Amino acid sequence: MAKRTGHIKLLAMLTNGGHHLAAWRHPRGDAFGGLDFDHYRHLAETAERGKLDGLFIADVVAVWGKDLDALSRTTRGEHFEPLTLLAALAAVTKHVGLIATATTSYNEPYHLARKFASLDHLSHGRAGWNVVTSVVGDEAKNFGRDEHYLHADRYARAEEFVDVVRGLWDSWDDDAILRDTASGRYFDPARLHVLNHRGPHFAVRGPLNVARPPQGHPVLVQAGASDAGRTLAGRIAELIFVGYGTVQAGQAYYADIKQRAAAFGRSPESIKVLPGITPFVARTRQEARDLFDQLQELVDPVVGLRHVADTLGDDLDLSGYDLDGPLPDVPLGNKGSRRDNLVALARQENLTIRQLYLRLTAGNPVIGTAADVADVFEEWYDADAADGFNLLVPHSPGGLEDFVDLVVPELQRRGRFRTEYEGKTLRENLGLERPVSRYAAAAAE
Repeated sequence: MAKRTGHIKLLAMLTNGGHHLAAWRHPRGDAFGGLDFDHYRHLAETAERGKLDGLFIADVVAVWGKDLDALSRTTRGEHFEPLTLLAALAAVTKHVGLIATATTSYNEPYHLARKFASLDHLSHGRAGWNVVTSVVGDEAKNFGRDEHYLHADRYARAEEFVDVVRGLWDSWDDDAILRDTASGRYFDPARLHVLNHRGPHFAVRGPLNVARPPQGHPVLVQAGASDAGRTLAGRIAELIFVGYGTVQAGQAYYADIKQRAAAFGRSPESIKVLPGITPFVARTRQEARDLFDQLQELVDPVVGLRHVADTLGDDLDLSGYDLDGPLPDVPLGNKGSRRDNLVALARQENLTIRQLYLRLTAGNPVIGTAADVADVFEEWYDADAADGFNLLVPHSPGGLEDFVDLVVPELQRRGRFRTEYEGKTLRENLGLERPVSRYAAAAAE
């Protein structure tokens, strides 16, 4: 297999305690980091020390789970609003990208365009928006709705939402702000544009009251897995978060997304695919395996069962079923690809409910030494199954520290990862072009 040129892209997902559901109970986990800024500052500084491309924060705008008994046994009951946290982290970092999740289902385009443009200015061009349509149905009830949007409706709304946001980011030409004290002209009114959007879901006049972001547009991120999600990703995404467990599945997804992007007139290089990987790394394979086993043994069955149920359907109750028996027939719901993929996994591998929740809580694990993890990364990268990886660090902060101290030097030794940041913005470090304003493009035609 021929080696690809360029560097592997690496992001770190920040979660309260770590990605593994039992991480907060492990001696190397942090049960007190949920709303502790110093905890997140340490993670951001660690990621920047390791020259990682960016930090990513997932989010839902509801308490994440209906079963309070199960929820009370996890760290998911509390977490920062991500844009607020990343704005604070922008002040204590210089290079690492800052990617926040925000839903198109329970926001308005003007709000998000303004917030992400502001974050991009505060961070000097390091902002990214993870576009989601909300998978947790309880979010609806926090925004005046009795029921969640249907899957197809969510994606139709999301497409228009993103179009409006990108239009608002182009409100100001790059050279519109003059600050000419001699003439008394702060900006050139001829270089300010009114969007005047009116569509099925939104009517937004504009213009935005924040100058054009340093990156032109903050980097757009999306996790497209369903057919509708892949279509949206092919149309608008620049980074894609995805979950698959084999190189073959990764190659199929990678090729499909690149083809969808091309169908929208985009270059394949304009979109980077980053599967989620949970690295259990240590100085020896036995130490890494011990860490994995310790975390798996700490999974409370109440939590594991609820995690499966929440992934399959908002109102699903599995409490009456044998944990060591098969998954029962699960009705179709409003969860999209997450539900379908989990059911397919259970059926294909004949997993019991207990085995299924252990697989789900483990993420997509790579267990071993730095060399073992680097081998996997190289295999996937060279096989065109990934452009990089979204690191779902198993416990926090130790999991990220181990990765930076062990795996990053190994990748650098192999020439697969940077030794210094190449650019000033997240786009530059990811190798993504800065988008030309629609108005500048039209004037040039």
